[in-house]
Amino acid sequence: MRTKVLVAALVCLVSLPGWSQINDDQARILNLENAWNRSVQTKDTAALDLLLAPELVYVGTEGKLMTKAEYLASVQSPLERPARVTSESMKVQVFGAAAIVDGVYREDGVKKGKPYTLRSRFIDMWIRRRDSWVCIASDGTPIGP
Repeated sequence: MRTKVLVAALVCLVSLPGWSQINDDQARILNLENAWNRSVQTKDTAALDLLLAPELVYVGTEGKLMTKAEYLASVQSPLERPARVTSESMKVQVFGAAAIVDGVYREDGVKKGKPYTLRSRFIDMWIRRRDSWVCIASDGTPIGP
């Protein structure tokens, strides 16, 4: 009996208007985070331009504060060739038209002719503009291999 009541309560909760929107937003933002990773790996700054707000505040893992233009230029650097870019353990919290994503970022590749591995904990701040989401702030802190 308790199981039936619990299942009925869960069905009612999931059918509430705000519940499915939050889940849809979370899924959408996770997809955007993964698209960001693919764009960095392939150096696709046109795709990144669509994901990032013009006012982007980006703090890299070395502590450098960058504007959107500076970040896009860093992605295009010929000195760095990422071979694999992934994120793990991502969690999304949605607050109306704003969302925070935290997780672990991994990047492997060649930098200045030498192999490198980067692992960092990140926090990204997304905002909803019209019907889409854009990242307005990103911060990464190295956590070792």
